[in-house]
Parts: sequence; C-alpha cells; structure tokens
Amino acid sequence: MQLLAQIVTGFVALIHIYIVLLETVLFDTRGRKVFGLSQEKAEIVRAGMSNQGCYNGFLVAALVVGFAHPNSVVGSAFTVFGLCCVAVAGVWGGLTVKRSILLIQTLPAVVALALHFAASAG
Repeated sequence: MQLLAQIVTGFVALIHIYIVLLETVLFDTRGRKVFGLSQEKAEIVRAGMSNQGCYNGFLVAALVVGFAHPNSVVGSAFTVFGLCCVAVAGVWGGLTVKRSILLIQTLPAVVALALHFAASAG
C-alpha cells in the first residue's frame, strides 16, 4: 500500500511540475494553448499566471521534501500537507476557473491522501 501511495503522490508531483512549466516558462507557447487563451488575453494574465506557477512550485517542493526527508515522520507530514494543499487548490480552481480541475488536480491528490492514510494505518 505504501508503494502505491508513493506512486500516486509522485504522479501528483509530476502533474504540478507540468503546471509550473505551463504557467511560467512555457506560458507563451504551450501554456497559452492549454489554457485556451488568445494572444491578447495571455498578455493581460501573463504576470498572474507566472505568480500562480510559483505557488504551484511550492506544492511540488512540499511533495519532494515528503519523498526526500530522512525522517519518515517529517516526510509524511510534508506529504500530507502538500497533498491537502493540492486538493484545496483544486477544489477552488474547480469552483472558480474550470470544473475539469477537480479531475486533474483534486482527485489524484485525494486518492494519494487516502492511500497514504491507509498505508499508515496498516
């Protein structure tokens, strides 16, 4: 169960690495297309998207620390914190931006949390 929890958490981290890249360095090319923005709209939201990408980078950082921390209790705390933040951000995005964010962001994070807690309980 622990291995499955780690795999799904790694998947969540990879999703967010991709989001960070889309919102920052790839925004003018791939990001604009993925988010369905015209060139004019992209000009208006570019700075805000870059800032949002920075915040998504912090979510990735929490998950990476969760994997890498030598103390498993501390690592677990970072993992739970990171996944909870991803889930909450996904719910907010699903309510305010696009419902598909619930499937792309929230669902994997909630599944990873459930697996993490199941592995911890067993």
